[in-house]
Amino acid sequence: MISQHMREQNWSELDRPWDLVVVGGGITGAGILREAARLRLRVLLVEQHDFAWGTSSRSSKLIHGGLRYLRDGRLKLVYESVRERDWLVQAAPGLIDPVGFLLATYKGDLPGRRAYSAALALYDLLAGRWQHSFFAAPDFTLLAPYIAQMGLVGGFGYGDAQTDDARLVLRLIREALADGATAINYVRAEGLLRSGGRVTGVQLRDCLSGQVVEVYARVVINATGAWADDLREDMARAARVRPLRGSHLVVPTWRLPVAQAVSFLHPSDRRPVFLVPWEGTTLIGTTDLDHDRPLDEEPRISADEVSYLLAAVEARFPALQLTPDDVLSTYAGVRPVIASGKKHPSRESRDHAIWDEGGLVTVTGGKLTTFRLIALDTLAVARRYLLDMPPLKRTASVLAPAPRDLPSKIPLDAVLRRRLLGRYGADALHVIDLAAPEELEPVPGTATLWAELRWAARAESVAHLEDLLLRRTRIGLVLPEGGLATRGPGSLAERVRAICSEELGWDGARWEQEESAYRQLWRSCYSLPDIGACSA
Repeated sequence: MISQHMREQNWSELDRPWDLVVVGGGITGAGILREAARLRLRVLLVEQHDFAWGTSSRSSKLIHGGLRYLRDGRLKLVYESVRERDWLVQAAPGLIDPVGFLLATYKGDLPGRRAYSAALALYDLLAGRWQHSFFAAPDFTLLAPYIAQMGLVGGFGYGDAQTDDARLVLRLIREALADGATAINYVRAEGLLRSGGRVTGVQLRDCLSGQVVEVYARVVINATGAWADDLREDMARAARVRPLRGSHLVVPTWRLPVAQAVSFLHPSDRRPVFLVPWEGTTLIGTTDLDHDRPLDEEPRISADEVSYLLAAVEARFPALQLTPDDVLSTYAGVRPVIASGKKHPSRESRDHAIWDEGGLVTVTGGKLTTFRLIALDTLAVARRYLLDMPPLKRTASVLAPAPRDLPSKIPLDAVLRRRLLGRYGADALHVIDLAAPEELEPVPGTATLWAELRWAARAESVAHLEDLLLRRTRIGLVLPEGGLATRGPGSLAERVRAICSEELGWDGARWEQEESAYRQLWRSCYSLPDIGACSA
């Protein structure tokens, strides 16, 4: 449990010696925290914003092998990814689940049917199981209704997986805490501490209280993703990260109905575009552009990106006549890619890199799917400062086993039970126990239980309303106006206000402040920009 009291207690105890300080609370930092805690190391994680605030809550939600990486001959990356994908599906059903993929092919497409057939055969061989098939155009249109038929050759069906990326980060952190780790959000690393030419710690500032403390550790791990060069600059190191923006549109399933993910080539630049069913909506993604805005600004989709994604849907699903008015929300994330001088962003490698620079171990790049391998590789480099570190447990399950089921007396169907167990693991029963009877119902229009909101407010270090509605739950992405479209008695806003009052102690003035800030954030960064104002 990470209550407000526990956060204050953790802050007051930071002056003790640590084996590791991990800076960055995204999937990479959370994975390192989890593996370090498993080894019983004294490990602290700090995040300058909220847990999963950056790229790790704004991904395409896919746990996949990276079929397109075969084009560049990245066999090792694909092999590791498909194996990790399959292990994750087994480890966390309800959080990481299989998703079918349909890959449409049209006359003139490059690559075409033969190239895709060869790539998918290799994809399956690397995964150790054969699961792809080709469907001629008439059969493919049955699987993907409304898809344009003119020029359609057919398409392939194959399998990958999907997740709720922010909930995956939270589960990793929660399980690390259960093994003795410490994690605090809204704490900024303002500078490195050095002795004898080596990094020995960090100066931390509590962004909520303004307090400052110096924390010492045997090794500092810089897992800040796109922000990795910020700490490295303190060591006078040249920048090596190329921040790339990937943006998505979220639309109601009834306006863009896909029973499984559908991928096709964009008519303008032949990049892959996909439609993915997720949380009762359909995600349209993604772009891949150099991000030239300051990283401390919340990233947002541009008008050009909206037009680009809608043009793809118009070209391949013209009968649906999707318009900007159909968009529920948008989101944009900044990928940390290692710069190699490639002209086109999509040609840059998605491999991770680790640099040891005088006791500052920086890890950046990589894929959501391979976070466990990235964590293990990082700890292997950190071992030179932790000679007494136990052997890395490369065969251990990435997540602790969840209970097989909830007690039969709990009035939830099998789908909600599975979902709850996947997202919360061993905490699932606590989520239920904390809830009032009427809170074992989903928030209308979502699969999220009211009980999850109460649990998050009490036990998951919520500091702001955006933490609750955009990351602990995904209400802000799947409901109109970020979930606050209506006001008055019985509205979602009033029920959330009551939970925040009871669990976080927010009075009327604090609620008004949080609601106003959230609405402003959502309008500026999670809704549509002015389509007429094109700026990449």
